[in-house]
Amino acid sequence: MSRIHEALKKAEQERASNQGGAAMDLPGPESPQAIDVGPSMVIGAMAPAAEFAANASAPNALSAFNLDARCSQYEWKPDVSTMLFMNGNNDAHGAEEFRTLRSRLYHLREKKPLKKVLVTSALPKEGKSFTAANLAQVIVRQHGRRALLIDADLRGPRLHMMLGTNPGPGLSDYLQGKNDEFSIMQRGPLENLFFIPSGLIPSGSGIADPSELVSGTRLKLLLQRVEPLFDWIIVDSPPALVVSDASVLAKVCDGVLLVVRSTVTPADVARKAREEFPDEMMLGVVLNGTREKNGSYDRYYYDEYSSNKDTAAKI
Repeated sequence: MSRIHEALKKAEQERASNQGGAAMDLPGPESPQAIDVGPSMVIGAMAPAAEFAANASAPNALSAFNLDARCSQYEWKPDVSTMLFMNGNNDAHGAEEFRTLRSRLYHLREKKPLKKVLVTSALPKEGKSFTAANLAQVIVRQHGRRALLIDADLRGPRLHMMLGTNPGPGLSDYLQGKNDEFSIMQRGPLENLFFIPSGLIPSGSGIADPSELVSGTRLKLLLQRVEPLFDWIIVDSPPALVVSDASVLAKVCDGVLLVVRSTVTPADVARKAREEFPDEMMLGVVLNGTREKNGSYDRYYYDEYSSNKDTAAKI
């Protein structure tokens, strides 16, 4: 275990140095967070621990571990009206605001460990899935950056429809022990962007509530296994005030982005949703759906959260 951990840590440091980013602090071999890749455990259906360790000891190991060979290629048919970085138009309305959001997250990463970002909202239909999907897309627009987008909204999943792909097998299948991590992970037309859809919870499965799935130990195990392979992991969750899932999911993430819709989300509702998460978890607020005076289109803004303000100032 020690040899594998040291190889992973060295590879991440080399990669971070080459890309000008901060190295990921991998858990130590004695830490309860450490990834168990003992001889009897398999990392995916085709990746035994010995193979993973061999890849990890190579230069640029995270790139050398070939995700493309382990994840199925899907022919995504994205909704280009909402998937801003899949329509071939680099100047699409709203694209620059997502570049700003990406930059702000990298600035925050300089101050705290930050890789797994939960995106939620107070209520449905405020734009959280739109924000999560486009944030993942803009991240991989930077050379060499790899992102994983996870649809953890098991109650009202939308990401597979936005990306134009199958809803499963996905997260719920992994959480029920039916699939391994690589068999639920899709890759599409955008290089270095990987997607885990929600999956399906069949009727009669004996699972009364999706919160029973996300609160189990397998979600934490999934993130531990895949985290070393990605620069960012973006998790789309159910609305924070409707069900308890978002609060549960936040415990396995590094920070939370709260999406609110301009002129739609009441201020007191937004404040109540923000109170669902500890102050140290809040990264910021995305104000969605603001309309400029001279335009007929929506623009999207990132508002850095400050705990001593009731509402964030628009940038």
